[in-house]
Amino acid sequence: MTASDPGRLIPAVALAVLVAACGAMRESPRQPAVPKITEAQLRDKAKENLAAGLRQYQLGNYDDARKSLSASLDHGVLSRSEQSTARKHLAFIHCVSDRRQQCADEFRKAMEIDSDFDLTPAEAGHPIWGPVYRGVRAQLTEAATPEPKPRTPRTAAERSLADGMAKYDAGEFNAALKLLQSALKEGLTDKSDQVRARKHSAFSLCLLRRFTRCRGEFTKIFEIDPGFDLSPAEAGHPSWAKTYASAKQRAGEAKDKAAKGAVKKK
Repeated sequence: MTASDPGRLIPAVALAVLVAACGAMRESPRQPAVPKITEAQLRDKAKENLAAGLRQYQLGNYDDARKSLSASLDHGVLSRSEQSTARKHLAFIHCVSDRRQQCADEFRKAMEIDSDFDLTPAEAGHPIWGPVYRGVRAQLTEAATPEPKPRTPRTAAERSLADGMAKYDAGEFNAALKLLQSALKEGLTDKSDQVRARKHSAFSLCLLRRFTRCRGEFTKIFEIDPGFDLSPAEAGHPSWAKTYASAKQRAGEAKDKAAKGAVKKK
């Protein structure tokens, strides 16, 4: 074959190109098959993340716990109670990190997911997230009530008491204390209202670390109602448990002393 023979050169070139192409096709690697993830696998992974998040929360590793708990909720494969548990602990983390709005949002989602969701008495009484939880619960309850009962006209003292309780539930303890003391000065006529104002004044004072005045408020409650007692959840609260126990003991001793004095007079 010579350069002057183009009829034979063209088929040869075409054959060479075809052979090269076939070789390239044989050498191209196969694409690996993408593994399929089943719903059961997603659920198992979500449960692992939930368990890890709860362990990290108990250890105080809140950043890691938040990531694990959030990951457990990614695909929505957990049961309603498991989702509400994850949301609850996310709320706790946000509240202790001073992210009150995110805390409230997580509590709201937990309540919307699980109609049976509720905090234990000890959890609901926590001074950091307790007010946020109660606020969300009140909002949802109010929204679910189609026709609220008309409010009964109240005295100035009763209005101050209601405003003081609202401030207490919002975690504004200084403002709550001023309003509750104002209600007492304005003259609460109902004994149960007097006890309520004194009790939450004591709680506020103890939370503000004014323990002497806190004990004084508890003592005044026993003067109003000698049979008064806190609920188990309230009595065990770490901020005022010792102060309350001290006031209760003193009130009991004073009562016994008064009873002995009455016997001697007879």
